[in-house]
Amino acid sequence: MMSKVEMTEAIILAKAEKSVGWSDIAAAAGLSEVYTTSACLGMNHLDAEPASKVAAFLGLGADIEAALQAYPHKSWEKAVPTDPLIYRLYEIVGVYGPTMKELIHEKFGDGIMSAIDFSMDIDKEENPAGDRVVVTMNGKFLPYKAW
Repeated sequence: MMSKVEMTEAIILAKAEKSVGWSDIAAAAGLSEVYTTSACLGMNHLDAEPASKVAAFLGLGADIEAALQAYPHKSWEKAVPTDPLIYRLYEIVGVYGPTMKELIHEKFGDGIMSAIDFSMDIDKEENPAGDRVVVTMNGKFLPYKAW
């Protein structure tokens, strides 16, 4: 079976060759842009129907369709990334993570935000002083339980 890395390389190549965006691929899949992109980059999977739609939209074969359906091993490099955009997200969590934790605990109690029952949107807000990146994360609160 094709690896997730090989799948991602093929998808990115087909995306460039067809001059389409992630939003176009997501529309073909019938799923959100963020989730579809994540699946195409190998960090999530697609069910059979959206996997088939993505493969067909990009003109890719059954090997891509099968790889999209395979459950991923969700791991990443543990070192702080050097890519400036990804590094800034680490920086945000480093600076504001304790604040986020305090405010979540104050508002919800002792627990965490799910990354499984979760959605995220990335939008562009036009601004005369410079366009703004708007990241909205929405995760179910999961309280810790005593036993």
